[in-house]
Amino acid sequence: MPDEPTPEPEPAPEAATSAAPAQPVDTGYTRSGVPTFESVREKIETRYGTAIGAAELDAESAQGRTVEEQYDERQRAAGERLAEIRKSMHKEQKEQDDAQ
Repeated sequence: MPDEPTPEPEPAPEAATSAAPAQPVDTGYTRSGVPTFESVREKIETRYGTAIGAAELDAESAQGRTVEEQYDERQRAAGERLAEIRKSMHKEQKEQDDAQ
């Protein structure tokens, strides 16, 4: 109940705390709250690994393959259209050269 006092934890024996020096816990931040280089690097590597894994899973799925096939088809169609445009431009240039 909220009105009942909570019992306080028993203090640890002093012999145990004085025998071993306390190791500071690495929180990834300095005392002033600035992230350390190691913590930033670790976050970046974790996010990079997650992104690479997600991309691999997407590429291996049926939907991912379909998107890749659609992209390849668009690239092929764009290349064909570019070849047609170049061909027509060369034809026009040749006609202009013949007219002069």
